[in-house]
Parts: sequence; C-alpha cells; structure tokens
Amino acid sequence: MRINLLSSFTAGILITTTICGAVYFADKGDAPKVSAKTSEKTTSIKVQPSEEEMVENLVAKGYIVLPKAEYDKNLAAAKASGTKENVSEDKTPETTKTQVVLNITNGMTSGDVGYMLKDAGMIEDAYTFSTDIEKRGLQNKLRQGVFNIDSEMSLDQVISIIFKQ
Repeated sequence: MRINLLSSFTAGILITTTICGAVYFADKGDAPKVSAKTSEKTTSIKVQPSEEEMVENLVAKGYIVLPKAEYDKNLAAAKASGTKENVSEDKTPETTKTQVVLNITNGMTSGDVGYMLKDAGMIEDAYTFSTDIEKRGLQNKLRQGVFNIDSEMSLDQVISIIFKQ
C-alpha cells in the first residue's frame, strides 16, 4: 500500500469521528438531562377472601368442595366397596380373538406387511418379521389381495396365507 492512500484513509476516519462526536454532544434532545425525582409511596393491601367466599367461587366454577372428614369418609367407603367388587369377580382371564383384514397391494414389501401386522398387534417387531421372511427366501413371493388373519394363528400360518410357498 502506498503511504498517500493510507494517510488519506486515516484522515477520512478522523473527520468522520469528529463529525459524529460533534453531533452527539451538540444534540439537545427532547428529554431533560436530569430526571426529576418524585417520591410517591404506594401501599398495596392484599385482601383474602373469606372461607365462605372461596367455597362459593369454587362451587360456581363447577368444583365440589368437601370438608376433610367427609372426604376421608367417602374415600374409606370407596375403598371398601372396591375390595368387595374384586372379591366377587371371576378370576378367569378372558381371551379375545382379534381378526385383522390385510389389504396387500402391488409394490408392498414384507416390511410394509410387518408394519401392518405390528400396528394390528399381531406381531411384536416388524423388523424381525421382515428378516424372518428373508431367511425363508419369501421376500419376492408376496401375494396381492385381501387376507383375513386371526390372532389365534401362529406366525407360520400367517406367512403361509400371505406369501406363496
């Protein structure tokens, strides 16, 4: 860089700084420089509603308000009736049979079928289903159509229905 160019740049910066400083200090502005201090003290008093007013407000909003003794009494009665109902119930577990209708269209893969079966609750993991299909060599033998699958069917039965053997 030439020395003339550098000194011209420095002179420009110096002039700009001088102008900005003059404008900054010469500006009188609308706001006064010294703020007037006023000493006003405000006192806030917090008013608590009475117990009756609180109950009325809660009841108006749809809440049920009970004294503690009445609440404990209702809770004990509910626990007692709950244990009586459990004793009278049968202990035999109910088995529910779930039937799933699978609509397999052109372009679907064994992974897609696995996700459909997982969403229906028929299998635990879609990835495991897909790898099992690949191990059996059936990944390209997926049949198109609508198939009814029951929850009582084994995995081998489901595969034999959906895939060509």
